[in-house]
Amino acid sequence: MRPIRVVVANRPRLMRELLLSTITEQPDIVIVAEIQDEEQIATVVDGTQPDFLIVALGDSDQLPQDYGALLRRHPEMKILAVAPERNSSVFYWGSFDIHAKPVEASEAGILETLRCESEFAVGGQA
Repeated sequence: MRPIRVVVANRPRLMRELLLSTITEQPDIVIVAEIQDEEQIATVVDGTQPDFLIVALGDSDQLPQDYGALLRRHPEMKILAVAPERNSSVFYWGSFDIHAKPVEASEAGILETLRCESEFAVGGQA
């Protein structure tokens, strides 16, 4: 079984070191990168394709917009945001909705559906 690949980008340094210490003792988890500068997160995630990204949880407990963009680019990745000073953690992951619409079982129905695909992708009658 493939090990769980993790990028640790948590601050402050002490918290990051505690996380690294805990994770490196696990035989089924491997640290693929440690990030000290948050501006490097997107580049490192793009390059390492981790299963998990561990980051600091902001004051609002909301996922920062930049991380939402990362989840859209890497839908298989999950984010664990940790705020030890508040004894709080939040787990984020991406998902998508599945829509359905009856299609007329004819050549015209099939062609109409194929031609309207972009309408559904941007919020049409899906």
